[in-house]
Amino acid sequence: MSVVDEKSIFTAMQQDGPFAVEDQLSFGHPFSQQTRRWVHSFREDRQMATKYRAVRDQIFDLLQIECFDEIPALLQNPALRAQRSTRAYLLLGNLFGISGELSEIRSKIHEYMNTADAVIDYLKGKVLAAYSSHIEISNEIETSQNPVDLLLILFDDRYHKKIRFEAKRKLVLMGLAGSIDQRERETEIEHKFSAFLNFLNQYVWSPQLKIGELETAYLSSHHDAIDFSCTQVEVIDAEAAQHLHAFAENEKLTLIKRRLFHHNGQEIPVYVTVRKKNSAAKVLKLLRKNEKNPAVAVDDELGLMAVLDNVSHVKRFVRHLTRAAVSADSFMILEDISDTMAGNQYNSHSVGSSSSTRMLKFFARMGGMRVEFIIHTNQSYLNYRYQRGTSHDEYEVRRLFDSGVTEFLFPYEIYRLDMTQVREKQLQRFRKIIEQQS
Repeated sequence: MSVVDEKSIFTAMQQDGPFAVEDQLSFGHPFSQQTRRWVHSFREDRQMATKYRAVRDQIFDLLQIECFDEIPALLQNPALRAQRSTRAYLLLGNLFGISGELSEIRSKIHEYMNTADAVIDYLKGKVLAAYSSHIEISNEIETSQNPVDLLLILFDDRYHKKIRFEAKRKLVLMGLAGSIDQRERETEIEHKFSAFLNFLNQYVWSPQLKIGELETAYLSSHHDAIDFSCTQVEVIDAEAAQHLHAFAENEKLTLIKRRLFHHNGQEIPVYVTVRKKNSAAKVLKLLRKNEKNPAVAVDDELGLMAVLDNVSHVKRFVRHLTRAAVSADSFMILEDISDTMAGNQYNSHSVGSSSSTRMLKFFARMGGMRVEFIIHTNQSYLNYRYQRGTSHDEYEVRRLFDSGVTEFLFPYEIYRLDMTQVREKQLQRFRKIIEQQS
């Protein structure tokens, strides 16, 4: 399901919908030909009409007006606008369950506005880095954090179409950021993340190492000339890596910093990354899933990726985790297990994912937490990083473009970017970067 198709739940953002941002707007001609065409286009779609009324009423409630005709007075009266802004902050504070004084509520809403900007900045920094000048946020919108001011920009014909669209987009993304923050406070995600790190340090990693101590190693690998999959990999230390000669086109050297865990008298190395999704990443996931409820769409707030030398070590690591949980006085249950290390096809419902992905994936429920584990061997990890059609960088491009998120955030009629062409160019660009790295 695409976030821009007819099943999109983001009605207010659709440029072919009732709240499309037009080149010009006017409150003085309710019976103009443009208005008549607009009414006629939605007259037969009762569901769209209902959605329109719901969004319209939200606009009226936030601005504290009864009809659109009252908007010009707000635009021309700074004192009245300030009064409505104070009330709007309180309304939004109660919506998102924010407690405290007005200053605290205002500060929290501004955090949500910053998250909205961070979504665009993230895309500028990676997936659409080559087009950063095309998609950068207008100064007027980036510096605005007042929801009433942003909403009124939509109805102010002095502003260019692009700025009015970005004001609307920022409000929509702000709303998603607020829902995410509310969910995090309800589920105590910060506390759980801290508890998970403490569990790893106290019960999983070797007591022979200090907390945070890592051993530096490198994966020296050869890759297939056709699909750049890993055909051979060897673990070498930092000293050996310094004496390697120049690399051929199908060779890579990949740094990994490994911890140790103790299993049946043996110290086994494991490269680990632990992550808690940031708010911008969660907003993008809600958009990809065409969902506004974080409880439904974001089920991987806490995650761990581990890389071990071979399948035998993978099995030992999983068993070590379950025993460590018991040592921490909690039973561990593994849910939604998917094991494609042996070569069977990976079945995922995620847009843009590859059936060739090799990994062990599951959710571990323990200690009141549900943590996503993705476990690789050295070889499957290198395929996850570098293989054509499977690499994570390519996957990130595909899932954002194929889910419609890029078109949703940067519609063609405003940004003049053909996302079909941009998608192919970005995939080629990432492949070039991957295969040219030493």
